[in-house]
Amino acid sequence: MVRGMPTKKMRVEIFNDGDRYTITFEGQVTRDKALRLLDLVELLGGMPTVNSESSRPISEIPKIEKVRLAAEKNFPVGWFSSTDLQSAYEKQFNEPIRLSTASTYLSRLADRGFFIKNGASNQLRYRIMTAISKHQVHER
Repeated sequence: MVRGMPTKKMRVEIFNDGDRYTITFEGQVTRDKALRLLDLVELLGGMPTVNSESSRPISEIPKIEKVRLAAEKNFPVGWFSSTDLQSAYEKQFNEPIRLSTASTYLSRLADRGFFIKNGASNQLRYRIMTAISKHQVHER
């Protein structure tokens, strides 16, 4: 056990063919444990893709999901900022989103393992967590 690490909580929700799985992990969350949890998520049906939301009306998709979808569509590789996401979101969904809202949702999604977050708090950059980046994080 690593001492000095704060106790954290990690929750993953998976929607797959009408089924809903909610996995909660509390305790000393390390990268290795988080990656193992995400491996379990993949076994249960993986994370939703952009296409899985296409059957739902846009008005029924929660804003945090729209943020994730906009990031997946517009920034499949490379780093992006909350300002970049704000612009892409507004173009894709034809509705405004405040920069603070975009930043908050990006941070929450990063905490949930959808994105990698890097930089100082006023210059944060995000990148989609891919199988390759999972492997790179695991190798560190």
